[in-house]
Amino acid sequence: MRYRALALQTTCFAVNPAPTPQAARQRMHQTAERIERQIQAAKRFLGPDVRLVALPEYFLTGFPMGESIAQWQEKACLYPDDPLWTTLSQIAQRQEVFLAGNAYEVDAHFPDLYFQCSFVFSPAGKRILHYRRLNSMFAPTPHDVWDRYLEIYGLEAVFPVVDTEIGRLACIASEEILYPEIARCLLMRGAEVFLHATSEVGSPQLTPKNVAKLARAIENIAYVVSANSAGIADIDIPFASADGGSKIIHYEGYVLAEAGYGESMVANATIDIAALRAYRARPGMNNYIARQRFELFAESYAKYSIYPPNTFLNKKPDRADFLENVRRAVDRWTSSET
Repeated sequence: MRYRALALQTTCFAVNPAPTPQAARQRMHQTAERIERQIQAAKRFLGPDVRLVALPEYFLTGFPMGESIAQWQEKACLYPDDPLWTTLSQIAQRQEVFLAGNAYEVDAHFPDLYFQCSFVFSPAGKRILHYRRLNSMFAPTPHDVWDRYLEIYGLEAVFPVVDTEIGRLACIASEEILYPEIARCLLMRGAEVFLHATSEVGSPQLTPKNVAKLARAIENIAYVVSANSAGIADIDIPFASADGGSKIIHYEGYVLAEAGYGESMVANATIDIAALRAYRARPGMNNYIARQRFELFAESYAKYSIYPPNTFLNKKPDRADFLENVRRAVDRWTSSET
C-alpha cells in the first residue's frame, strides 16, 4: 500500500478585518476555491498517486485577534449544516483525495463555546474523521466541559482514528504535537499516519515543534504529515511569522520532504503503509510500541492533576478566563513542588 501524500503549504487569509459575517463567509469560500485549484495543479504536476492532501491550521479564517467568543462564533466558525462543509466535501470528491484540514466550529450542545476541529474527508466526500483539539491556550476544548462532553460523545470520540484504504489516520492540531500523550492515545487506537495541521513559527532553527514531530514519529512508529501555513495575511502580526517548514516525516524519524518558505507543494513524499506495518511487527530493540508498559504510568496520571477539567462546564467564558486558568494551573503545579 503505497501512495503520495502532500502537505500543502498555502497562505491563510484572515477573516478578522471582514466588516460583516457575510463578508467573512465570502472570503472563506474564496479561500476554499483557491485551495482546490492548488490541489488540482499539484496533482497534475506530482501525479495521480497523490491520495492524501493535508492543509494548515485554520486555513479558512486565521485565529481570533480580540474578538469575543460570540463574535468569533458568528464570524469564523462552521455550523453543523454549514455550506462550507459541503464545499470541502466536494473538493475531496472532485480531486479524488483524502482531504485533511482544520477549522473552528460550534456545537449545539455547547452554545457558549466554539471548538477547533481537525477533519478528514474521503474521496467519496464523506467526513470520516472529526477530532477536536484538546489542549489550547486561548480556545475552549472538550476538556473544559469534560464530564458533559464524555456523557454526550464518549471517550472514543475524543481520540478518533479512522481505518482507510491508505492506512489508519489520526489528527493532531498545532501545538498538540508537543504533548506526547495525545499521539500515544491515538496510537493505542491504531493510528499509523498523524495529520498535523499547524500554523507555526518558520525558522531555520530546530524549533520545539519540529523536535516534537520527529519524536512523535519515532516513539509511535508512525508517519507525520505536517502542513504549515505560508504566512497569514491581513492581520497585524508580520505576514511571514508563521511560514515554512511543512514536512513529511518517516516512521524512523527522518524527514522525507520539507518545504521552504512561501506557498509550496514541495512537502510531498511516498507513504508506504505495508512497510510501516512490517516494521511494527519486528520484535527488536526499535519496537518502542511493543516494549511500552502503560501500567507503570497509569496511577500517576490518575492521581495528579495540574490543569483541572470542567472549567467552563457551568460558566460562560470570556477571553480573560483563558489566561487566568493557566495562572491557576501554574499555582497548582508550583505549590505541589514545594
